[in-house]
Amino acid sequence: MTPTTDDASAPLVRDHGGGVHSLRVPIPDNPLGHTLVHLLDTGRGPVLVDTGWDDPTAWDTLSAGLAACGTSVAEIHGVVITHHHPDHHGLSGRVREASGAWIAMHAADATVVRRTREAEPRLWLDYLAGKLERAGAPEAHIAPLRAARAAGGSGGLPGLRPALPDREIVPGELLDLAGRRLRAVWTPGHTPGHVCLHLEETHPAGRTGNGRLFSGDHLLPGITPHIGLYEDPDDTTMTDPLGDYLDSLERVGRLAPAEVLPAHQHSFTGAAERVRELLAHHEQRLAGLLALLAEPLTPWQVAERMEWNRPWEQIPYGSRTIAVSEAESHLRRLVKLGRAEVTAGGEPARYVAV
Repeated sequence: MTPTTDDASAPLVRDHGGGVHSLRVPIPDNPLGHTLVHLLDTGRGPVLVDTGWDDPTAWDTLSAGLAACGTSVAEIHGVVITHHHPDHHGLSGRVREASGAWIAMHAADATVVRRTREAEPRLWLDYLAGKLERAGAPEAHIAPLRAARAAGGSGGLPGLRPALPDREIVPGELLDLAGRRLRAVWTPGHTPGHVCLHLEETHPAGRTGNGRLFSGDHLLPGITPHIGLYEDPDDTTMTDPLGDYLDSLERVGRLAPAEVLPAHQHSFTGAAERVRELLAHHEQRLAGLLALLAEPLTPWQVAERMEWNRPWEQIPYGSRTIAVSEAESHLRRLVKLGRAEVTAGGEPARYVAV
């Protein structure tokens, strides 16, 4: 996801009308600044769409935001998670402990959560080190992971003990929310189980369109979500996250909501236009990669040459790992389209245009 500068002057809570509020919950040490946690009034009590990062300041901010809305963590009836990432699912466990609320998530992301909880940190460190080695990363980049593995640490990996959900979000079905019509729309790409949530109710301000859409990270007004490889140490399936994302974008565009309520930045209108912009962006990016592949390149070499929001030399360590995963997802898409192939010759893998 391309970083953005947070607007510190924006209010903590915004009333979107019709029993919907957004709360700006901070993300520690992250240029995204905050997660927009949405609060939805229902006939059985307030429900949260996402919860924010598991951090003391984030918890205090969430609590203060709920108080400003006339409720509290203890009164939360349920938590609906758009996807498993720690800036969305991180505080879910604490909310459930304080309120007894249920937590709902798509089965594909629930599988990720279960696997993450069951695996030892060293398994993830070994997996990431091997993945980067196969991608052609220099030893200097892999060394910190090997060192953390040897020391028995986690290497700073976040969200290794996420809360297990107790309800499944079923695509196409209405969630069991008294007095509300909230339908799940499966939008894989950013994660395998990412969902958007379509509030099939008349817009409170009478805007033209089909209700409102809680879009998570799938559809954002001014930045593009990170589309990397789906991480699973035990799965050797050649997934196509970028292809999944592009298909999901078109699905959301057809909904034509009157307003989009994303998990970052701000609410916006013109969903179909934004979808067209993102489809064009990725097509241009694929064309640029294809030009790079006039010669065989490793995913690391491709990432070094891709256009980011800053020069490669200025991209920090963790973001470089994410960038390589995004490069690999684009390379897999080119292979699936028959526009590139993996060369013979073992590891690290090298891709070339055909």
